[in-house]
Amino acid sequence: MNPTDQADRSVAGSVATTSTLDVVQTRAYRALQDHAAIVDRSARMRMSFTGDKAKEALGGLLTNDVASLTKGAGQRAAALTPKGRVIALVRVIDRGDDLLVDADAAAGAGFVAMIRKFVNPRLARHTELTAATGCVGVYGPEAARLLAPLLGEGAASLAELPPMGSITIGSAEDAVLVVRSTDLGVTGYDCIATADRIARLDGVLAAAGIARADATVAAVARVEAGMPQWGVEMDDETIPQEANLDALGAISFNKGCYTGQEVVARIHFRGHVNRHLRWLTAAEPLAAGSTVQDATGKEIGTVRSSVVSPQRGPLAIAMVRREVAPGDEVTVLADGREIRVRCAEISYEQ
Repeated sequence: MNPTDQADRSVAGSVATTSTLDVVQTRAYRALQDHAAIVDRSARMRMSFTGDKAKEALGGLLTNDVASLTKGAGQRAAALTPKGRVIALVRVIDRGDDLLVDADAAAGAGFVAMIRKFVNPRLARHTELTAATGCVGVYGPEAARLLAPLLGEGAASLAELPPMGSITIGSAEDAVLVVRSTDLGVTGYDCIATADRIARLDGVLAAAGIARADATVAAVARVEAGMPQWGVEMDDETIPQEANLDALGAISFNKGCYTGQEVVARIHFRGHVNRHLRWLTAAEPLAAGSTVQDATGKEIGTVRSSVVSPQRGPLAIAMVRREVAPGDEVTVLADGREIRVRCAEISYEQ
């Protein structure tokens, strides 16, 4: 078995089954797309970095240009192994006094372990904030209009934030960091604060009549957005470009050295990856973990996430060989049956 096949099987064994929505969840999904919905994001790992060397320390470990950040700006970046495989896809937010970094919950332990191993706290103090803080998101086209008055801030200031731009509202224990997010394919705002402040804000949002989108609804939106999740679409055997992290703006090819850079740069300037993430569309649900085959019966990939979208029908994200072009028809094996599906390139709105 080659390394690509091994990686496909290792991730396929950990993915969830197909996400489908019941009546209540479908209403929440519609609210997310047409109005606004509350999304619990507290499980995400959060760390702060302070000190004159904070940007330098993170810049030596992450794929993006952390040094270029200014107060209120943010970016996606990846933390890699020395062999250029993904430890975590993170979001770095410059709060002025510190850098806030967050990531998928599944990637948290690996990222924290890397930081503790390589970042000297005397040069850049780092503090894990996950347990002491919370994060609630409001997503949808009406999110800014509905959220702003509940925070005491004009709606225009939120609507004008660029992707991953942020603003801090309030002070001391009541301060809330609001970060504009595109993780679910619609306009969104993640509110990060102390656990108590987030609990109170969540209650206010619910009392205002904003629908709540649970994890299943959020998973459908994530797959529709093509957003890779660590532990599902990628793991520590995945090269960043395989997971489309370059298309997501998570890689700078002009910055200084960082761990794993040689592999990433070599692929970008001299070669290509042998597999990448693609959408699969079908007439019936596709089971996550299913094998993808080409017309000759050769195994060419694995279904990583699978949902049934109220807008797009059965939809999956699969890791497939690069020879599979957008528009190609391939076969997914499910319960002894062969399901014909169409491959589509994943596109991102930044």
